[in-house]
Formats: sequence, structure tokens, C-alpha cells
Amino acid sequence: MQNDILRQVRYAFDFDDAQMMALFAKADHQVTRAEVSDWLKKDDDPAFRELSDRQLAIFLNGLINDRRGKREGPQLVPENRLTNNIILMKLKIALNLKAEDVLEIMALAGFPIGKHELSAFFRKPAHKHYRVCKDQILRNFLKGMALKYRAGHQREYLRKKEKTATSPQ
Repeated sequence: MQNDILRQVRYAFDFDDAQMMALFAKADHQVTRAEVSDWLKKDDDPAFRELSDRQLAIFLNGLINDRRGKREGPQLVPENRLTNNIILMKLKIALNLKAEDVLEIMALAGFPIGKHELSAFFRKPAHKHYRVCKDQILRNFLKGMALKYRAGHQREYLRKKEKTATSPQ
């Protein structure tokens, strides 16, 4: 699953290998082009290497540092265990999205959710209204992200946005 997420983020922003390596470096972690290439291969390729939760966390932290700027003081410590909730939160932070932006991205993917449902994904696990972000939610968010951010999909994104803006409420 982690390799799929890496592939989908790469696709959404059309990152090349050098950009992928640079994102890891922004989180103070060096990777080789061969490592990146092996992580991006299909699962049935003999050279395929599985991406660990920690490696994906490092990549997402690098994306945050790239998009938002590196914060002063101690840097984000990469998690050894990632959940879909954490991944969704890191993408939300990296892209500087507000709740309305996330809801719009989900709607673009044809998977609208409510604001209360969304806020439950960002609560602490001990909170009584916390909700686990299932694979289907994260997959649709990544799909919507590609529709919104990928250069080749901009026309479709604008068309869908215009259609939702003109549709009766």
C-alpha cells in the first residue's frame, strides 16, 4: 500500500526521480535513484522493493518541508507506523488544505463526504468522535488530488469545478 501512495503522489505532481530524491533530502534523508526506481516498480517486478511506513513518513515530511518550508527548531520525527489518518493529515498539511479544500477534492473523485465525517479523521485516536480513515477514503482523496493537481487533468478539474458551482443547491 505504501508504494501505491508514493506512486500516486508522484503521479499527481508529475515528480521525476530527481524531485523524488530531493523530497527525501528535504527531510534530511538521502536515497538513491535506484531505491526510488525500485519503490515505484509494479509489485510483480523482480526488482520491486517494499517501501516501509518510516520511509513513506520521511517522504511526506519532505513534501511538507518543500511545500510549507522547513520549520525552525527540531524537525518532524518520521513515524515508524503510519495509518491512513496520519497520511491524510500529512498530505493536508503539505498542500495547506482547509477542510473545504479536502471536501472539494473528495467530491472531484466522485466520493463526497460530510464535514463532520472529515473532521473525525483528524482527531486524536482517544477522542470519542475519532474515526479510522479506511483505504477507500484515502484512495479517493489521492484520485481527487491527481485530478486537481496533475497538469494533464487541469481542464477536467476546472470543468468539474465549474459544473458544481453552477448546479442548483
